[in-house]
Amino acid sequence: MRSASSTGAQLVCISGMDVWLTRKRIKNLHMRIKPPDGHIEISAPLRMPAARIEAFVEEKAAWIARQQDAIAKAPLSVAESASAEEQAAWKAVVSACVPPLVAAWEPLMGVRAGTLVYRNMKSRWGSCQPATGRICINTRLALYPPECLEYVVVHELCHLLERGHGPRFRALMDTFMPDWRARRAKLR
Repeated sequence: MRSASSTGAQLVCISGMDVWLTRKRIKNLHMRIKPPDGHIEISAPLRMPAARIEAFVEEKAAWIARQQDAIAKAPLSVAESASAEEQAAWKAVVSACVPPLVAAWEPLMGVRAGTLVYRNMKSRWGSCQPATGRICINTRLALYPPECLEYVVVHELCHLLERGHGPRFRALMDTFMPDWRARRAKLR
């Protein structure tokens, strides 16, 4: 058994599967399959017998496999293992699609974007520097439906009107793209 010091979890093998097991003062057993690698995390009551945890994992083996398969096919996992050629292809797609979107939205929003930049980023979909109008768009958006790219473009253009993500920003998003929350949900 290995221990994950920050969480108190122990790595155990159940039915040939590695499982991060954490014992807690809880009443019920909880299992999660976590991206980006599909690892299994279980929280179990302090006094629950190991045999009961093992039986639970064995009973859920098919569900675990389906969840891990879905995670492996998700854009986040695909992006993590992409080749340089794949990343270049994403950049080509995004850099071809963004300028027409910006050109279409600028007059509707009454803004003017500055330089457009495209980068493969792990933790952000885009960024905006309101002072210069520079907008950076994540090339990984090529892996998502087109409406997600449009959402990020509008989001960043809104930052030319409002820097933060407060009520005024959300009101602007509601005005320009009423379905923005549904589009954003596809990126999560």
